[in-house]
Amino acid sequence: MSTTQPMNFESADNGEETARADLYGVLAELFYGPMPQAYVDTIGASHAEGEGVLECAWNDLAAACRQTNEDAIRDEYEQLFIGVGKPEIMLYGSYYQSGFLMEKPLAALRTDLAALGLQRTETVAESEDHIATLCEVMRYLITADDIEIANLASQKKFFAAHIQPWAGELCAAIENHPHATFFKHAGRLARCFFEVEMQAFDMT
Repeated sequence: MSTTQPMNFESADNGEETARADLYGVLAELFYGPMPQAYVDTIGASHAEGEGVLECAWNDLAAACRQTNEDAIRDEYEQLFIGVGKPEIMLYGSYYQSGFLMEKPLAALRTDLAALGLQRTETVAESEDHIATLCEVMRYLITADDIEIANLASQKKFFAAHIQPWAGELCAAIENHPHATFFKHAGRLARCFFEVEMQAFDMT
């Protein structure tokens, strides 16, 4: 998965598109699995300038990183997203859109991924509708060199079809879960960012 460094909201050199791609990469890292301590420390050492909801959510996550460690994050991740039997919180789009895993939304996603020339590798256990994978696809659609793929229309179409219909429900489940301590901040950051993305796409 991604090892993208946390975004700098005020970066004049990287630009807005790189900042978007970086944040998608961070969200993929947060939700793909427990983060290593070096990554936790990197986020903890960062700071976003500004008083917007996205900047505040980032700074809250950074503060949470400074107050925890990789072992505690791993324990919480396993409790929330893995567990014994059914996870307390599902990270898969099909579950929120159909009530079951591996259903029609996943088939539609695979069709769209194939059209983009993308497919899951054999080494990846999670199905393609995992939120971390979808964030990685969005990062790819922002950064790829092929302008026929990496364009705003492709980003808007993919986001509207495969993230927007269910990501808000996922984020709410994380933010409101009684056992979410660190990850409630990750859920809030994801919600704020997805809301910003929705508003921006609506304006295009």
